[in-house]
Amino acid sequence: MKALFDNTSYQCSQLITKSYSTSFSMGILLFKPSIRPAIYAIYGFVRYADEIVDTFLEFPQQELLDEFEADYYKALERKISLNPILNAFQEVVHRYDLQPFVKDFLKSMRRDLSQTIYISQQDYEAYIYGSADVVGLMCLRVFVNNNEEKFRELKPYAMKLGSAFQKVNFLRDLKDDLENLDRSYFPNLTTLPMSPETKQEIINDIEADFEQALVGIKKLPIESKMGVYLAYKYYLKLLNKLKATTSEEIMNQRIRVSNSTKILILMRAYTKYSLRLV
Repeated sequence: MKALFDNTSYQCSQLITKSYSTSFSMGILLFKPSIRPAIYAIYGFVRYADEIVDTFLEFPQQELLDEFEADYYKALERKISLNPILNAFQEVVHRYDLQPFVKDFLKSMRRDLSQTIYISQQDYEAYIYGSADVVGLMCLRVFVNNNEEKFRELKPYAMKLGSAFQKVNFLRDLKDDLENLDRSYFPNLTTLPMSPETKQEIINDIEADFEQALVGIKKLPIESKMGVYLAYKYYLKLLNKLKATTSEEIMNQRIRVSNSTKILILMRAYTKYSLRLV
């Protein structure tokens, strides 16, 4: 009956993904069914870790993260956990050899509990690598089904896409990060309010990441290409909305892409994909 337990564990990860992110959920639905469970498991794990450091402010976050990490390592060793999120994730970690990436991810999560300001570019890039790039690399291992040659070829592009997604999140969540978490990630944003010049520098940097990431998306296996392309288009739309929003507005509200717009993006993306324009 272990198979039934494992199946329900993956279903829990799927539920978390659908509850927290409509964008990623829609993208995952465009993956080949055989790779969806692994991506749900990855998202469920990183989402729970992120929730600990970003959301549970009234609880002992350090203790919760310590316990979550300790339970993860127990699951990895035992190859089972009664925590369904960890049970699904440990199986994926073993199957695709993800442990080095998980270690770097947890390191960045710990930084969120101790470091609130990123002044140097080196620290900023190290945090993004651990919090976002490695998530893209974990997914890439699944997409290429452990093909080492293909993984090495696409690795830099997956990292650029992870960086672009994270930087868009930083810009979108600027108000919440500063007011509720007392965090500032952008090294060039040392004073407030954010000047139009600083905002443009940030936008230019993200656009460069997206441009390079698209090169890699076009080289992805057919089983995952459409889903990743859709997520790329969602975030690019969000970036364009942020680009059209004044610095003052970004500091006073959270910019979103409506569900109706997401449906339209899906239709357009699918049309381009069908015509082999991607």
